[in-house]
Formats: sequence, structure tokens, C-alpha cells
Amino acid sequence: MAQRDRPWPGPPPGEAGSIEILVVDDSAVVRQRLKAIIEADPQFRVVLAADPYEAAERLKRSVPGVIVLDVEMPRMDGLTFLRKLMRQHPMPVVLCTAQAERAVTALEMGALEVIAKPDWNQAERLAEWSQSLLESIRNAARAGRLPFREDRPAATTDRRHSADVILPRHPYARHTGLSERIIVVGVSTGGVQALQQLLPAFPPECPGIVIVQHMPPDFIPAFAQRLDKDPRIGLQVTEARQHQPVEAGRALVIPGDRHGLIRRSGTGYRIELVEGPPVCRHRPSVEVLFRSAAQAAGPFAAGVILTGMGDDGAGGLLEMREAGALTIAQNEATCIVFGMPREAIRRGAAQFVTPLDAIAGTIMAWVAAS
Repeated sequence: MAQRDRPWPGPPPGEAGSIEILVVDDSAVVRQRLKAIIEADPQFRVVLAADPYEAAERLKRSVPGVIVLDVEMPRMDGLTFLRKLMRQHPMPVVLCTAQAERAVTALEMGALEVIAKPDWNQAERLAEWSQSLLESIRNAARAGRLPFREDRPAATTDRRHSADVILPRHPYARHTGLSERIIVVGVSTGGVQALQQLLPAFPPECPGIVIVQHMPPDFIPAFAQRLDKDPRIGLQVTEARQHQPVEAGRALVIPGDRHGLIRRSGTGYRIELVEGPPVCRHRPSVEVLFRSAAQAAGPFAAGVILTGMGDDGAGGLLEMREAGALTIAQNEATCIVFGMPREAIRRGAAQFVTPLDAIAGTIMAWVAAS
């Protein structure tokens, strides 16, 4: 995995609108709509290109902070342009597509965020989509180490935004019949590349793994299938199903529209998928997964928080550590975005701060010592 430990070229710090966003889309109407949405955030200013060739000419004159890229375009499609861009001049890219396979391919190539195209005729959902687009662009700007101003609202005590509404907090209760180990992983921006490096390092007999990857719901099945077909990965990787047992040698990816919980089942565990509002602004939420692992498995669990923006999972990882679990945060040098691991470290949730390529070894040493 190419590490993004150097800043992308970008605009200098300055006044509002100092971060340039290049929108590449063959529809003039869509370009103008995207411009209006993006420039609702005053720190962004938008320049437009009708296709990749026009985008390439614009790149000769100025280097944007983020590129928002369509897939279906004449003369050159977005994935071809993305491949050329990442070889010649890597920079933060947010891809817009409704096609799951292309979305996963784009993330493998180096796109930082992929967002599903909206139905422009559904006005009632457009506001929510617009906020998701802006969030994706902010994530990409942060990953590019640009002079980005964090415009998140202040932390709220509203219970609707905490894990309590999904799973009330209570301490781990020792269970005499419990014997199996379990690994839970939370990841966001940069997660496709991170998981493609992490999972091959686990042996086929490793404890069952449950993953929350922040990704649009329609893309999760294709993402799980892509991991499952990766010849370097010796595990079976599938999208998690309701009440599915967590088994050794298998990695389960929580679906993109429900929260995933770990529940005890005999000497092991099963998955419970539940409806509910976003927690830490995400559904599924790493916070919910980690809290459930703390309650169900306690010292039999290992929690790993990987690259991603924000704080989802930091509190849950702390609960895991307090329950006796092994807790690991990916180190800054190997993160594309150090937000989620940084917050976990700040709260004292991480027992180990580890490079990506050493995480599996740390867990398997813990398994062997048990």
C-alpha cells in the first residue's frame, strides 16, 4: 500500500475559499449543481472540467486540493483517468458512482472516498446527500494535509447520537462457558487499502474477525466479495448476515445500513444486526461494534482501530480495554487519515500503537499466549 505520509501539493493557507475543488463531470447541469453544493462551505472554491482531458489541462495551471470525479464520461472514463492520475500525480479524489464494482476498484486505485450518485429528482433526500458529499470532500482535504478548518458541530450530549440508544452501557460479566477469541476491526477513510494489507497477514486458523468499514450500503457486498477473491487472503470474507456465527478463519463485514453487534452464543459469538440512528454520525458504527465486543467477549476480544476521520470507535475501544481486551490503534505513519486512531490514543484506549504491517502479528502473539 502506498503510504500517504507526505502532503499533496495544495493551496496555501488563506482566506475563505482557499481550498480548490476540481469537479470533473460531463453534464453541465450536474457540474453547476455540484458547484453550488460544495461552495456552500465557504472554505471551498470550485473549478469545473467537462471531461478528463479538460481536467488534465487545468491541472497544468493549478493543483486542486481535492478532485470530485464522475465515472461515466465520453473520451475517457473516470477510472482510466484515476489510474493515470495516481501514477503521475497522486492527489485526493472523491469518486461519484452508483456502480459498486467500480467504487471498490476506485478505492483500490487510491480514491479516498466514494459516494453514490444521487437521484436529483428526490428533493427530500438531496439535502442529506449534499451533506455526505461535503463530508467526503472534507475527509479528502484532511487526508491531503491541507489547511483545512474543521467545521464539525460541538459535541452533543443528545442520547440519539450515542451508542446508548442502540446498546446501553454495562460492564463485562464473566461467562464460564466462554472460550473462543474474537477480533473486531473499525476503519473508515483509506480502509480498503488498509484491509487489503491487514487481512493477508492473518493465518487461516485465526479467530473470527468482524469488520465495520464506513462505506455506502450498496458497495459493501462488492467490497466483501473483492476481499474474498483476493488470492493473498487466506480467510473467507463475506457480508455479515443476521445471527450468523463468528467462526475461526472467517471475516464478516457488517452491512452498510445497520449496526452490527457481537452476542454470546454458547462458547462463541454470533452477529446481531439492528436498525437505529447513526452513532458517531455513522451506521454501522465502530462505537457500537466495540461496545458490544466489550460486553460479550471482554478479555477474549481484540479491538483494532484503523485509518479514518473523526472519533467513531474511540470510546468503544476504551470500553474494550477496561473489560480486559487487547486494544490496538494503527500508528500515524501508516494511516491515510489519523483521526480515529489519534482520538483512541488520546483517550487512553489503545494498549498498543502499531504499524499496519505489525498488527496481525501482535494479535496472533496474544492468541498464542492465551
